Amino acid sequence: MKIGLTYDLRADYLSMGYGREETAEFDREETILAIECAIRKAGHATDRIGNAWRLTERLVRGERWDMVFNISEGLWGIAREAQVPAILDLYQIPYTFSDPMVMGLTLHKGMTKHIVRGHGFPTPDFMVVESPSDAETVAFPPPYFVKPVAEGTGKGVSSQSIVNQRDQLFGVCEKLIAAFHQPVLVEKYLSGREFTTGIVGTGREARILGTMEVILLENAEKGVYSYDNKDKYEDRVKYNLVKAADDPSVQAAEAIALGTWQALGCRDGGRTDLRCDASGNPLFLEVNPLPGLHPVHSDLPILCGHLGISYNDLIGEILASAMARVQSPQKHS
Repeated sequence: MKIGLTYDLRADYLSMGYGREETAEFDREETILAIECAIRKAGHATDRIGNAWRLTERLVRGERWDMVFNISEGLWGIAREAQVPAILDLYQIPYTFSDPMVMGLTLHKGMTKHIVRGHGFPTPDFMVVESPSDAETVAFPPPYFVKPVAEGTGKGVSSQSIVNQRDQLFGVCEKLIAAFHQPVLVEKYLSGREFTTGIVGTGREARILGTMEVILLENAEKGVYSYDNKDKYEDRVKYNLVKAADDPSVQAAEAIALGTWQALGCRDGGRTDLRCDASGNPLFLEVNPLPGLHPVHSDLPILCGHLGISYNDLIGEILASAMARVQSPQKHS
């Protein structure tokens, strides 16, 4: 098969004048190279396409691919991760990872939590605050945890995201809304253990890879898996592989992770983040259906390393799940 690669290369945006935090979700050259090598080792030809603008230019020129390995995050809009999948759907070109509806939904953490709660899965009390004045109507008591409603990689998350007093909530919401030009999610702060659970597959074929506990070290920002803690994880974070067979909290977390993955319609591979309350009960925080795939620094490959799963095998599992959707040759316009 001829497999195209869509992505947003961080260096391209930095050279255009965008800042470090603005480009935090975009990929490094070594990520693209690692995916490319894994696909080629699986016996396929690769073609680097690039971002959504490059994709549309090449489609208009009449170029096509048997499949696209898509890790494009997008730059603008609250549904930006849906842009490349929507374009590929228009041209009936199959691709890896979730469809536009799921990508648009899951980037909005508030909408995702409504669906998750509607399916009966536990998630902390929450409210989407559109303007700072809305903070006065939050119906549940502190402590609160506040973050932008549609960002990833810990953007906008710091120790200041933990708000212990109600009268501090307005100011924190005001600052984040101004900085990120979007609503913020206010949820009940959970003081317990934090897990990230890896998943591969789609629908009934989806399965848990394993779970890591995220442990903050002494020199980390306290109480939060923040943007800075993620960026400097080698010195600030310890990832422990934990097993459902040995730990009831992990067993419950993995059941929630798989159930929410299936309920939301996520595909091929990704992660679910969960955190425990003071009694050790895990609750859903968010899902990442477009996981970071840097072979060394991203959470899902780190987890796979702990499990003895090679990077090439991880990419192979994602590809196999996507290829199962291709029932017949695609018809192109």
